[in-house]
Amino acid sequence: MSESIVVAKSHGKDLSIIAALANRHGLITGATGTGKTVTLQKMAEGFSKIGVPVFLADVKGDLTGIGEKGILTEKLQARLASIEVDNWQPDLSPIELWDVFAEKGIPVRSTVSDIGPILLGRLLNLNNVQAGVLQLIFKIADDNGLLLIDFKDLRALIQFVGDNAKKFTTQYGNISLSSIGAIQRGLLTLEQQGAKFFLGEPLLNIQDLMQVNPEGYGIINILSAEKLYNSPKLYSVFLLWLLSELFEHLPEAGDLDKPKLVFFFDEAHLLFNDISPALLAKIEQVVRLIRSKGVGVYFSSQNPSDIPDTVLGQLGNRVQHALRAFTPKDQKAVKAAAQTMRANPSFDTEKAIMELGVGEALISFLDEKGRPNMVERGYIIAPSSKMGPMSSEDQLTIIRQSHFYNKYAQTIDRQSAYEILKNGFSLNNQSDQNSNGSDTKIDDDKNNKQNNGGLLNFLSTLLFGTKGPRGGQHDGITQKIAKSATRQVVNQIGKQITRGILGGLKK
Repeated sequence: MSESIVVAKSHGKDLSIIAALANRHGLITGATGTGKTVTLQKMAEGFSKIGVPVFLADVKGDLTGIGEKGILTEKLQARLASIEVDNWQPDLSPIELWDVFAEKGIPVRSTVSDIGPILLGRLLNLNNVQAGVLQLIFKIADDNGLLLIDFKDLRALIQFVGDNAKKFTTQYGNISLSSIGAIQRGLLTLEQQGAKFFLGEPLLNIQDLMQVNPEGYGIINILSAEKLYNSPKLYSVFLLWLLSELFEHLPEAGDLDKPKLVFFFDEAHLLFNDISPALLAKIEQVVRLIRSKGVGVYFSSQNPSDIPDTVLGQLGNRVQHALRAFTPKDQKAVKAAAQTMRANPSFDTEKAIMELGVGEALISFLDEKGRPNMVERGYIIAPSSKMGPMSSEDQLTIIRQSHFYNKYAQTIDRQSAYEILKNGFSLNNQSDQNSNGSDTKIDDDKNNKQNNGGLLNFLSTLLFGTKGPRGGQHDGITQKIAKSATRQVVNQIGKQITRGILGGLKK
């Protein structure tokens, strides 16, 4: 029989998520202050205990306590007794701390090429025309093997495309200079929001999020999101990129006894605010297909209506905390929330949602056959770990002692689009044509210099080239070797560039 994660109690009965069905995804909803964060913490440590790694975003900054043992206070003891829990033991889960801004965790980065034009377009808040131009820019980069790692690469390529827009028109279509300008302005705004910390290398290896410690506990990866949350688009794009990475790079796994990884999206409404129908369709597709790769995705938000119906319908394991209905709109939301759960004839679901206390919830998990159980009213069992943040000193110790710290702490700036473009990259193999032209010129110079007996001048011309009467540069051997090496790098990088559903690189 499959393992299970006990989350709550209802009249002495355990309410549990079946581990083999945890990849059917889930939903945690409820008004502010009703206990969503504690429920998320309870689920996360439950998965960890059965050997399932977890990734979650810590928006409030109080989930780092998962890495410390809980304390059995008199208040907690009374609470446990009231819900008939007699086997509670303090425990902790192994954690890794990550931070896009490298302030409260190990740096986590992606490259511009890996994010791709779809998510970057959302990040830049581009309209359809501007997003289309961005797609063309990435297509030009991919076709020419120009690897985009950070902001300077993207800026250099945008400038290059803008300067050569007419040359690209035949192959790629019209490239509006006004759209180029809008993209450049968007990059400036994005950089001011701190996205430059996220874009670069070393690129996060998703396998580093899927670790199990020697005791068999899954590592809980906590992303510090207090600062990131203040840039909602960056927050949502980062999480979508990570989900895309998992989808594109994990192999098909079929039915497993337990997930390979469970992914929690806190404040999930940010993912879907102002989202285009095209991007929503792609997210729905990723959520639908990623379960076959052994990944469970759990959304947390205030109301089920925050999640589009096409995604909501795929979330099998549900916990609904209290909702408050002060306005007609609120009442409509409560009714809609009640309708998303399988009714229980013993109580009125809609009425119960408004009566729930803190730490109390309506719960419906999947049964052994993958069917939603009837909703039950239960109490979330207190996590075994500390409820509240870990001290800053202890967090720093965990960060510095992590074997991932040295791997990701320092940025790497290798040759990419900026350096290649700066080094004289040209269109349509013009470098080769220029090289052939300079060969002819060198032969002429060679004859002239030999006739004049200027051996030193001839060698200088041969090695370093000359300038023509109109200021044009005729390359020497040194420049030709450099350009040849650049073309080899470009060709090697660009051999197999393909993109996945959300536009990220497939490796």
